[in-house]
Amino acid sequence: MSISDEFLEYVLDQFSKWGGVSVRKMFGGAGLYRDQKMFGLIADDVAYLKVDDSNREDYEKVDSSAFNPYPEKGKSVVMPYYEIPVDVLENPDQLIEWSKKSLAIANKSKKKKKK
Repeated sequence: MSISDEFLEYVLDQFSKWGGVSVRKMFGGAGLYRDQKMFGLIADDVAYLKVDDSNREDYEKVDSSAFNPYPEKGKSVVMPYYEIPVDVLENPDQLIEWSKKSLAIANKSKKKKKK
């Protein structure tokens, strides 16, 4: 996994209206954070947002695929992140709308873990 600085800058620029989005590089990719919660990730110059039952259908309707961190090893590990559709990524307002749902999911999952 790797990411180019150009793609990383592009994604952050798309979030500029929302503010407070930061990136932490890890494992050859990067996590997207807001309010210290990871709501998305970038791997191999593809951006993903966190999903659960509340928003998964939005991604499946447009044939978005789930993040698989080990495709080259023949493993199928599905994580709760789906690829951001290109038309959403290119539209900052829509990207922020979808990302707010992912941030809410991240906030919910953190609360469950604390219990």
